[in-house]
Amino acid sequence: MEKNEIIGKEFKCLDKGFVRLVDIMGGDDSIVQAARVSYGKGTKTVSEDRNLIRYLMRHRHTSPFEMVEYKFHIKLPIFVARQWIRHRTANVNEYSGRYSIMPDEFYLPSPEDVRTQSKTNKQGRSDEPIPEDIANKFIEDLKDTQNFLYEKYNSYLSQEIARELARINLPLSTYTEWYWKIDLHNLFHFLELRLHPTAQFEIREYAKIIAQIVKHTCPIAYEAFEDYRLNSITFSAKELKILSSMIQNKIPTIEEMLEIGLSKREIEEFLIKISSINKQK
Repeated sequence: MEKNEIIGKEFKCLDKGFVRLVDIMGGDDSIVQAARVSYGKGTKTVSEDRNLIRYLMRHRHTSPFEMVEYKFHIKLPIFVARQWIRHRTANVNEYSGRYSIMPDEFYLPSPEDVRTQSKTNKQGRSDEPIPEDIANKFIEDLKDTQNFLYEKYNSYLSQEIARELARINLPLSTYTEWYWKIDLHNLFHFLELRLHPTAQFEIREYAKIIAQIVKHTCPIAYEAFEDYRLNSITFSAKELKILSSMIQNKIPTIEEMLEIGLSKREIEEFLIKISSINKQK
C-alpha cells in the first residue's frame, strides 16, 4: 500500500473506534536529509540511507527522526484517551462535550477480553479468563449502566442544563475523538511503551494499527526501531556483571544476585529477559 493510499483510510479498532492518518510530513528521506544537513542534499543509494538511519537509531541520535510528523484522527474510549494523553510530546485537539452533544457510543469489551486481575502486575489484567457467565453478566451490567447514564444525560439536556454540566456523569467508556499530531521520534516512544505486552489491551490495539501505518510510510526507520528498540533487550550494569559470570559457566544463585545489589523484582525481570533470549534461539 502506497503512502497516498493510507492517507484518509479508516482502520477500525475495538468495537466502535478507528484510526485514520490525516497527513504526514516527510519520510525516511527526510531523516537522512536532516542528518546530513552539513553535507548537502543527502545520500546516493537506498542502502546508504538504511545504514545511516540504523546508525542514528542504534546510537540514539534522535533529532533527525523529529523531522517526520504524523497527524491522526482517532476515535477511542475516554479511558484509553486518558492513558494516551500521558504522552505529552504531541499536539491534541479533542471533541468537546461543552460545545457538542456527546454521542451515544460506548465501549464494550468482548467476553474473551474480560480477565482476572494480574497477581504480578498491579495495574493490569492476567491471562486467566473469567468464567463465561461472569464475563457476560459484567458486559450486560456495563451496557445497562451506559444506557441509564445516557438517558439521564439526555434528560438533563432537555431541561436546558448546560452541556458542560450534563456530561459530567457519563462513563469513561464513552467514545471521544481527537486529532493527534506527533513527530516520529516521540511516536516511536509511544509505540515502544504501548506495544509492550504489559500495556492495556485496548490501547495496544490502537498502537498496533499505528505501528503498521508507520511501517508502510517509513519502512527503513521502522525496521531500525524494531531491531534496536522494540525487540531489543537492555541490561543494567549489575545484570551485565551477572551475564559475564554466566558466560564463564558460573551461574550465580539468587542470594549472590541479591549480594550484587539487585532487588527481588529486578532478579525476576532479569530472569524473564534471559528466558526470552533462550526462546529466540
